[in-house]
Amino acid sequence: MNGPTVGPILGYTTAHHARIFLRGAPSQDYPVFAGIRHRKRGESLWSSGVYSKLDDAYDMSDTLVLDNLEADTPYEYQAGWFNTTHPDHTAETVAKIPLEWPQTVYTFKTASTERNRARRYIVGSCRYLRLTLGVPSAPELGDAIFSAIQSLSAHQPLDALLMIGDQVYVDDLNIVAPDRDYPSIAHKYRCAFSQPHIRTLMSGTPTYMILDDHEIEDNWPANQSSTDKALYQNAIRAYEIYQCSHGPALERLPDGQINRKASRYWYSFADGDSDWFVMDCRTQRTLKDSDKRMLGVEQENALLKWLIQSPAKVKFIVSSVLVFPDQNKHGDDGWQAYSAQRTRLLETIRTNKIKNVIFVSGDIHGSLTSQLRHSQDPDFLVHSIVSSPLCNSKMLPYAKANNLIFDRPLATNSAGAYEVSMTSRMISEDNFACLTLQADQLNVDFHDKKGRKIESVTLALM
Repeated sequence: MNGPTVGPILGYTTAHHARIFLRGAPSQDYPVFAGIRHRKRGESLWSSGVYSKLDDAYDMSDTLVLDNLEADTPYEYQAGWFNTTHPDHTAETVAKIPLEWPQTVYTFKTASTERNRARRYIVGSCRYLRLTLGVPSAPELGDAIFSAIQSLSAHQPLDALLMIGDQVYVDDLNIVAPDRDYPSIAHKYRCAFSQPHIRTLMSGTPTYMILDDHEIEDNWPANQSSTDKALYQNAIRAYEIYQCSHGPALERLPDGQINRKASRYWYSFADGDSDWFVMDCRTQRTLKDSDKRMLGVEQENALLKWLIQSPAKVKFIVSSVLVFPDQNKHGDDGWQAYSAQRTRLLETIRTNKIKNVIFVSGDIHGSLTSQLRHSQDPDFLVHSIVSSPLCNSKMLPYAKANNLIFDRPLATNSAGAYEVSMTSRMISEDNFACLTLQADQLNVDFHDKKGRKIESVTLALM
């Protein structure tokens, strides 16, 4: 049995089940299977294996599910792939084959059902990994920050890692040699997710992802041309395989397997006394209609229903693009260009008196926290946390505070004005955010690429 060529990636994890992605390698002559077995930490006997036949249609990868787990419990697992000499083998028959499992043992912990237990989440976006002639150039630069996150996790375990856009830059060489075909894009994912530090981190930390524009093309879909249909299909195919496949957006089939046919990319999940809604801000945009939309009708309705019905104390809404504050430049790509839909969202929060709504964003290559208040409604308060970039390109500038708009209302209607203000400094260097939710506060700690804490903000909860 061979170790995974990519992964394992621990994805959507609840108190009783875990999704784990891994990739094998193609074989011209024999069927290829992936396998995972697990046990509680401290026990000696492994479970029966879970197996899946790998298919080139999914780049020889799959997401396997571990079921019937116990809550708040540490587990160990082994994962790998192998080929067989019998063409008629199935996932059921290979379970009877004696296998020599890879020696590497991975660890993870299931979610806790205790609502009031403190939770810790890592949030980051925009991880640039340049490829030159198909080979990563100085890959340690794009991987180093994940070593810092892993060190932080070793001291205080993490409940989740949220990677909220631009996990790869499909368009990093657009000027001279754009990647547009599927093999090139899939190769970029394999390189990005197989670097040692990110690989170690994702193997044991529940990891949730959503795309932004660079998974397809800069400022998508505004910059798309009539020749970009194939690019989109190839980029989305790779996204579904490497990012969407292990998350909550894909439903379980009656046999317990994952339905690999994605009907949408937005999703929600719950963890203790916090609920998360992760928006798809790229693939459903309406650009030219009189009713411009960042989100499709179904997604908007689902978001508003979730906001009103969620019983959680804290509601995190992930938007790969900045919800607020607005930007002086590039505003046509952000929420300010879809102001009517944004105002509907804010008015739903305000008129339903929904408390402790936290927007979490990336994209701008700068990090900060800010708050939004209403001129005529003193009870309204919404926070924004922006975390970007994990690793910048020398060709791209970091954001500055003067790139953002604070001297005029974010939105105004007959009920009053929404007014935004900063609650932290602007961080203009590679960084990630650690969110610690405990009791009646949310601590937001920004760390640099060496793991040093460089800015801290405490948000009081109501």
